Amino acid sequence: MTMTTNKQTNQDYQQFAKQRETKRPVFKNCIRAFLIGGLICAFGQLISTFYIHFFHFTEQNVGNPTVATLIFITMLLTGFGVYDRLAQFAGAGSAVPVTGFGNAVISAAIEHRTEGFVLGVGGNMFKLAGSVILFGVFSAFIIALIKTLLIQWGVI
Repeated sequence: MTMTTNKQTNQDYQQFAKQRETKRPVFKNCIRAFLIGGLICAFGQLISTFYIHFFHFTEQNVGNPTVATLIFITMLLTGFGVYDRLAQFAGAGSAVPVTGFGNAVISAAIEHRTEGFVLGVGGNMFKLAGSVILFGVFSAFIIALIKTLLIQWGVI
């Protein structure tokens, strides 16, 4: 078989695949992602407001309990299979907020629970989310270092 024949076969296959490919409703998917992501963020704002009014948090320190609550609710919904259906409908709208992080962690833990708590759940639950944690901590370190140097030099 010659190189020309291979190239022609590949081109024929690409053309065949393009004709049979299902057209994706990109605009509709973007609207869904925007609306569901916005609703998740609005729900997070409601949680923040709840903590401020009923537990007397300040706006400066309400972020941590709000994020923890959102992740906890996401993990419960993932465990019951509700969040997966929401994610299929919303696409990136459910993956971008912090709820996507909670879903990634708990999904891996659920998938590997049959292998035991240490090697299964503990060893695999941060496979996907581990890079997020690593680069988040590293970025925070770099920003803190830059801020410390700028304060030390009297720039800020």
